Amino acid sequence: MPEWLKDTVFYEIYPQSFKDSNDDGTGDLNGIIEKLDYIKDLGANALWINPCFDSPFKDAGYDVRDYKKVAPRYGTNEDLVRLFETAHEKGIKVLLDLVPGHTSDTHEWFIESQKYEPNEYSGRYVWTTNAFEGIGGHPYISGMTERYGAYMLNFFASQPALNYGWLNRTEKWMSAVDSPEALATREALKDIMRFWLDQGCDGFRVDMADSLVKNDDDHKSATAAIWRDIRNMLDKDYPEAALVSEWSNPQQAINGGGFHMDFYLDHWHNGYNTLLRDYEANEEDNSFFRAKGKGDIMRFLDDYLPKYRATKDNGYISMFTCNHDTPRPARTLSERELKIAYAFLLTMPGVPFIYYGDEIGMRFLDVRTKEGGYHRTGSRTPMQWDETENAGFSKAPSDQLYLPVDQNEDAPCVSKQAADPDSLYNVTKQLVKLRHDNPDLQADSFFKPVYAVKEEMPFVYARGNLLCAVNPSMGGIKIRLKEMKGREPLYVIGRAVAENDALIIGPQSFAVFR
Repeated sequence: MPEWLKDTVFYEIYPQSFKDSNDDGTGDLNGIIEKLDYIKDLGANALWINPCFDSPFKDAGYDVRDYKKVAPRYGTNEDLVRLFETAHEKGIKVLLDLVPGHTSDTHEWFIESQKYEPNEYSGRYVWTTNAFEGIGGHPYISGMTERYGAYMLNFFASQPALNYGWLNRTEKWMSAVDSPEALATREALKDIMRFWLDQGCDGFRVDMADSLVKNDDDHKSATAAIWRDIRNMLDKDYPEAALVSEWSNPQQAINGGGFHMDFYLDHWHNGYNTLLRDYEANEEDNSFFRAKGKGDIMRFLDDYLPKYRATKDNGYISMFTCNHDTPRPARTLSERELKIAYAFLLTMPGVPFIYYGDEIGMRFLDVRTKEGGYHRTGSRTPMQWDETENAGFSKAPSDQLYLPVDQNEDAPCVSKQAADPDSLYNVTKQLVKLRHDNPDLQADSFFKPVYAVKEEMPFVYARGNLLCAVNPSMGGIKIRLKEMKGREPLYVIGRAVAENDALIIGPQSFAVFR
């Protein structure tokens, strides 16, 4: 386990929307380099950069055309190496986004694989033996190539599935997990990882990490075995490199696959979802952090605690403010609600992630789909730096921007919030600093619910020798709690005091007690 993860707060950057350095309307690597001091000042000491490899961008870069080449719209390989080096000089680690389960259909491997004559790449993807034989239970395309057979998709139509084998084989064309072609795909993945680790990358966020071996549905044991093999490679040759999985099953990803971190994704009605986004169309919002909602911390704990207890000695569950696939929390939460939510997320176990712009409360915008974003596009709009044209993102004409910026007069931006000591931005900075300054609030410190009652506030939890209390509701509360005796507040949002063996906490308040 890389030691540096214990005191890490990640900052996720969607590169095309962060900062445009050459005025073409699209963010780029040099723009990220320009803003590294901003990230450091926020307190984040690691980056996750969404895909920056060469791509036709039918899925915003998650359709990779060349794993070893930076997409020209972002810069060059040399620019990415300079980003690694400059970030390291400032004490910032950098994870790249790795897409292991599929490529673009314009990738050289697939161009060769679809040819009639057998070649080195014929087995690199999942193919049936004739054009009239589909793949039951899986999406596929037939009749588009000179090769006989249908090929399997991993997601969009432009993303053919790479072949890591099938756990339960029912057809002759299904490769075994240990077949030469499946092992060759695995080794090709390792080669990509070594290439960027040797250039200075500090690890990878792994897209759809559970999607490798097919017919591996129950426990993902065969897919986990591949990642465990890769973890062994890292432990031997790159022991400081980190892996975080898009899996949202930490028992499988961490205990089985050897990932250092697993994202707690925003899936309907799981524990994380009940905190910030417990709403559906035409239904009441009962998110825990909605002051007027009917949030219940037990809905979170009943889902989270078994996962935490099963994996806490082997890796970290990572919660995030948002990501590129998830509605921004400001879609439904007020600034005060966001402050309380971030206070919770940044004082919980594991390794937290802040999505660019969430620190200023950027809104989820109603914009037209871009590069396969569809409903997710509203969370991918340009970073709002200041009150100049295009919110300081780019000097290009507004109609040439990758996506439009927030045009509302009250659109949040960094420059305005940096000048306001009570802004969401400055509270986020305080919370990140609080975490860095107190090992009890970091990734692997002891965690235990101290006061958690169904449909009641507040929630009180221990982190090491500290106690954290959160009350998102509209009412002030006083509870008897022997653990409060002799304690005093270390950090408070709103109002909270310890009075002998009682906790008094005001509405929409959060506190850490020592």
